[in-house]
Amino acid sequence: MELSIQGLKEAFEKEGYISEDEIALTVYLALKLEKPLLIEGAAGVGKTEIAKVLSRIFDTELIRLQCYEGLDENKALYEWNYQRQLIKIQMSKDTVRDDELEHNLFSREYLLERPLLRAILAEKRPVLLVDEIDKTDEEFEAFLFELLSDFQISIPEMGTLSAKQIPIVVLTSNNERELSDGLKRRCVYLYIDYPTVEKEVRIINTRVPEAGAILARQVATAVNYIRSNLEIKKNPSIAETLDWARALVALEADRLSPTLIKQTLNLVLKHRDDLQGFHERIGAEGLYDYVTTVKEGL
Repeated sequence: MELSIQGLKEAFEKEGYISEDEIALTVYLALKLEKPLLIEGAAGVGKTEIAKVLSRIFDTELIRLQCYEGLDENKALYEWNYQRQLIKIQMSKDTVRDDELEHNLFSREYLLERPLLRAILAEKRPVLLVDEIDKTDEEFEAFLFELLSDFQISIPEMGTLSAKQIPIVVLTSNNERELSDGLKRRCVYLYIDYPTVEKEVRIINTRVPEAGAILARQVATAVNYIRSNLEIKKNPSIAETLDWARALVALEADRLSPTLIKQTLNLVLKHRDDLQGFHERIGAEGLYDYVTTVKEGL
């Protein structure tokens, strides 16, 4: 595709991702500058989806590195297939010279490519998603931003491998810890908040068009109220909003009712304390009254 801000925004919407001008502009700049895109925001606001949409727009592979506490270079970059190497040693110990055997053992055939190496060696420019980078420690973060600066790695047994194509890199963070200035300097930064009612209505209309105008508006309004006014452990994600809308459609509902709210709220609130707090503070009747009387309601 010919890259432009408007073209990128239209391509995102064609893939079902509703983006504001700020998101389209920031993604555009990251692509043009060939810099990693660092997206921060609460869980469930659509950070990971941006990488998925980019892979579809550019018709390329999505390579995902899911971060977690204790992730190290070996799991993220490469490992040697020691089991295959041992078998090869046993099979060749009497037929191949030691120096030749050693050379063969440390060849591409015995290399286990993890996500970062796969992205570097890809023939076609991939999308590399480094998901939830804030779950790793500072040592891994430092290793990562050096890799993202040079897009090359050194394997002692094979030498230096440079990227054939600079990947489209998307890093996401849920703000569980502060990321280093070094990483942020190497990235184009984007913060995504929970959507407004209007945006979430558009998302529902795009992803669950069978919900209809009234139900989409009421669901978006209800979820917005829950996020904004109730102190809960986990705010509903956009995915949970869509699940709620799909469930209501499956129940052949064209609008909310107190009974439906009470019966299906477990699709939105998934902690026992949150459900209990909801019923204590507003309840199904109260939420129904809110969504049918607010200014934006129908």
